[in-house]
Amino acid sequence: MFQIDRSANRLRKLERTSFSEVGFREREHLQEWLATMPDALCEAMSEGEDGLLIIQKEFDGFDGTRERLDLLALDRAGQLVVIENKLDDSGRDVVWQALKYAAYCSSLKKAEIVGIFQQYLDRQGGGDAAGLICEFLREDTLDEVVLNDGTNQRVVFIAANFRREVTATVLWLREHQIDARCVKVVPYRFGEEIFVDLQQVIPTPEAADYMIRMAEKDSEEKSAKGAQKWSHQMRLEFWEQALEALRAAGLERWQNISPSRESWLSSSTGVSGISLNLSFLRHEIRSELVIARPNEAENKWIFDQLSERRKELSPKVGDYLEWHRMDDKKMSWIGARASFQGYSKENWPKMIGWLVDHYRKMDEAFSEPVRGLAARMKQGGGS
Repeated sequence: MFQIDRSANRLRKLERTSFSEVGFREREHLQEWLATMPDALCEAMSEGEDGLLIIQKEFDGFDGTRERLDLLALDRAGQLVVIENKLDDSGRDVVWQALKYAAYCSSLKKAEIVGIFQQYLDRQGGGDAAGLICEFLREDTLDEVVLNDGTNQRVVFIAANFRREVTATVLWLREHQIDARCVKVVPYRFGEEIFVDLQQVIPTPEAADYMIRMAEKDSEEKSAKGAQKWSHQMRLEFWEQALEALRAAGLERWQNISPSRESWLSSSTGVSGISLNLSFLRHEIRSELVIARPNEAENKWIFDQLSERRKELSPKVGDYLEWHRMDDKKMSWIGARASFQGYSKENWPKMIGWLVDHYRKMDEAFSEPVRGLAARMKQGGGS
């Protein structure tokens, strides 16, 4: 690894060192780095967008054994990922150790996984495990989600150097469709500063990309031949009926919108980044104004301006409106919701009637004020 010296137009070589030499330890340092910044590992494995959710560290919840795995994570497919860290050398037994952990974890059920994550969150200061898993998996509820189907646990080995017996075994496992990976983590020193480089060495990035493309091709072919996921098909049918009703009601913005497998449909207010959405969830429906422009300050300013007019705007919708500024996120939203058993088709006529009525009211209440605020921003009078 080299540093660029701009002034001299030269490269300066960084000194490769070892973790033990610079005083770093496996659990106290490397494990903690990855637990708090899993994105570093994801980038090394070319999974920057997919990501990993760390759900436990030093996990010892195995019956009849006192062994502990270093880190336990979930990937976007709901599969468990066993992560084993070593510092300067992988050792000889790391593969056997990790495979035992993967076998132990293969029997974990959804409720157990949520409980494991909740324990981890409680130790870190709190949080809602089920909600965070839903957010990570981009699902509305865990009811339909399959976690850890028992056949596809992944194993990641991390070390500065891998012994030949380790790399040979990992390659053999991959040939037998077990997702095992080796990620090299190497420390470098430059003066008083320490840098860390993480690179996936098995499979190589080129091979990984090829395998991902082949897996996607296989998945696409299977999807084309098989039936759609039940919940997706349910949403598609619901939106087909809802769109017919919205168009029949003369709501022109829905004329060119197609039904979707997603839990929501969006229509424009005439202002970029601000939409009127309808949501169809398993246990409720919503009509929402979503303020999601690229600029967070603009979103909060628009929300605040509308919030100052609550007494005027809320009666136009009629129901209790929820006002969510969401200071921890870029977007904000305002909306009404109603509880229904959404996947019971006998409820759909009432649900669709509610959505049509509340969309019209939300449109009449908010679209014109939003356009007025956008015009003020354009003239330099806002945010």
